[in-house]
Amino acid sequence: MKKLFLIIGAPGSGKTTDAQMIAQKHENITHYSTGDMFRAEIQSASKRGEIINSYVSKGNLVPIDIVIETIINAIKQAPSSIVIIDGYPRSQEQMIELDKYLLRQQEVILVNVIEVKVSKEIACQRVLGRAADAKIVRADDNVKVFNNRMKLFTDPLLEIQEFYTSRNLLKQIDGERSIDVIVNEMNLFIQAQIQ
Repeated sequence: MKKLFLIIGAPGSGKTTDAQMIAQKHENITHYSTGDMFRAEIQSASKRGEIINSYVSKGNLVPIDIVIETIINAIKQAPSSIVIIDGYPRSQEQMIELDKYLLRQQEVILVNVIEVKVSKEIACQRVLGRAADAKIVRADDNVKVFNNRMKLFTDPLLEIQEFYTSRNLLKQIDGERSIDVIVNEMNLFIQAQIQ
């Protein structure tokens, strides 16, 4: 059985970096970022990549069927028993569809959802700072698209928080501290959950 952890947070919260660092520490953990999965699909120039790009390039949500299909395939093909996916769910619909899928099968169990909390101001500084770094320039790193992405994150956030809190699955972590402190706290929490 695969044990699944979801990491959510605003654009620029550091959730992908946090998850990557934890996965690098442990051979039994595989990390996937929905953003990375989508970008890889776009770069492959596939038909699905074109569809994904038409949404992502505007900062909009990718259609639910494409998202679920991408995520489920990744979990099932993961080379380890523990899977961390960051950047999901991004909407109530995504949350509900994943929950329906998990209820219908025995192969994957959702252990926890970790929210990396940062203010809008910090998130914006980080994303726009990333855009200024020539090594990591992405088409979605500008103020207009950031604001759209931030709105897409915050609009359904309360419902997502309430849903996972009611199931005792939500863990919130302060994402405005140093990366080492954040990763250490997250790593200790994950390790405690899989014992």
